[in-house]
Amino acid sequence: MASVPLSAADRDAERAAERADAAELAALAPSRDGQARWLPREREWLVLAGYGVIFVALHRLAVLWGGVGYYSLWFPAAGVRLALFWRFGARLAPAAAITEIIVQCLTGVVVFTQPEWPRGIIGVASPVLAYGIAVAVVRRVADGATGSLATAPMPLGLASVLAPLAAVAFALPWSIMRPDITNVANVRDVIASLTGFAVGDMLGVLLIAPPLLWIADLSSGRTAMPAMFPSHRHIAEAVLVLGVSLGLVGTLATIGLGIPATPVLLAIAWIGLRFGRAAAWAAIVVTAILVLPETTGAMAVDQRLALHMSLAAVAVVGYLAGSFADAEARALAAVARRDRMLFQAERLKTLRAMSVAVIHEISQPLSTLAIEARHLVEISGNADPDIAETARLIERKTATLSTLVRRLRRFGGRAVDEPSLLPIGTLLDTITALTRPEASVAGVAIRVAPVDPEWTVLAQEIEIAQALVNLVRNAVQATDDGVVEIAVTRRDERIAIAVVNHCADHPLVHEGMGVGSLVAKAIVEAHGGTLSRADRGLARIAHVVTLPLVGTLVGDAA
Repeated sequence: MASVPLSAADRDAERAAERADAAELAALAPSRDGQARWLPREREWLVLAGYGVIFVALHRLAVLWGGVGYYSLWFPAAGVRLALFWRFGARLAPAAAITEIIVQCLTGVVVFTQPEWPRGIIGVASPVLAYGIAVAVVRRVADGATGSLATAPMPLGLASVLAPLAAVAFALPWSIMRPDITNVANVRDVIASLTGFAVGDMLGVLLIAPPLLWIADLSSGRTAMPAMFPSHRHIAEAVLVLGVSLGLVGTLATIGLGIPATPVLLAIAWIGLRFGRAAAWAAIVVTAILVLPETTGAMAVDQRLALHMSLAAVAVVGYLAGSFADAEARALAAVARRDRMLFQAERLKTLRAMSVAVIHEISQPLSTLAIEARHLVEISGNADPDIAETARLIERKTATLSTLVRRLRRFGGRAVDEPSLLPIGTLLDTITALTRPEASVAGVAIRVAPVDPEWTVLAQEIEIAQALVNLVRNAVQATDDGVVEIAVTRRDERIAIAVVNHCADHPLVHEGMGVGSLVAKAIVEAHGGTLSRADRGLARIAHVVTLPLVGTLVGDAA
């Protein structure tokens, strides 16, 4: 598959997607210079200090919605916690746990003079570690998944739901062992307390984390203000749907039929599926603004819990519906880019077929002209010198044109589409020749390890070179130490070509899979190989292409 020329907009979109794809590979990588994964770099201490200050303020705010036992029925600090781990990586979980322990000691929640202080520290740290584990698991699963689950913002939506549930699982032993603090004396109280914990954390995450992440990306230049805002018709539709549902709930409450959540849940799910995550979040915030102030006064705990559970259900359904709609839109955009590339490739194939036909038509007359020009030189040797010089000029030009036609025929003929014996050393020479100029401009050195000259594969040279060029370009864009390494090893009857770069930057929210990576994977698999990613440690990421040796292919064919 030859490289397909794209428009400027398509090239920019593809490069942005590939940069996001490469940056996402650092999400779970260890930090630079062999530091432990949990130890933050120097510039992140300031982030942790700010996190501690915000945590104190939001923790005090959460007292207004104090639920059964220790846990608040709206805990906005949980949203800041999830945003911290999603933005900077789950490796900050131990450091964040230490920060929260210090905060709770300063505010008197944990007192070292009491004999039970070790359990208090465990109770404070366990939800933080649960959030970190949940974020790491979601990122790992999304990294190996396909379809909507791997497309942003679906992973963040799943983490927003799973992290509070993981924290509840971690808090279960704490609730049982510390009844004096959690105020739980029996199974009913344990269930009510943990339900309040899960509801409060989910509300805090879904209302606080999305805008924090968006503001952080906006301030760092990783995202931009939308070029176009929703149309007035779409805004009017969303407002009408939400208004009708809230009006229905208010009417039912007025006539004494309770406060059902179903009308609002269906309305926000509709808004999310129609207009995406941002619209769903805005509708959730409007609903929360109406509900949360009403639950801060003198209200029975069971009533407050029921209202917050309904609000949490609305938030979860709306946010996941919006996340699914956004993920579907991104997947459709990726498919559209692929279709444009395939269309352009088909046009190039047609043009090549036309060029082959043209070359065939002109090759015969050109051969005749070359023969006649050579004959003219021979017979004009004793004639006028001007005629002889003109004849020699015609001969030289026809020879040049004949050589050009032969080269075009070789490039455009059927052989170019057929696999051939390809030495790995020759393939690497081609790749480095194509990528070194671009790498040089970016200040990146490409180092190629020595290769056994006997290693040969059966491959279509242009296609397999394109796949490896895509991987090297991704590595050049992602490396943070100015070096990209290419190494080849033999694994039984297969050859493994590894493109390695160092990348310890902060992870980005995954914005989509780059078309270059998709093309490389498709090409490699069409050649009977595999493309995988491996963590080499010390923040070194390797993309490994494995291809069968010629002997393996011949044996299989026999």
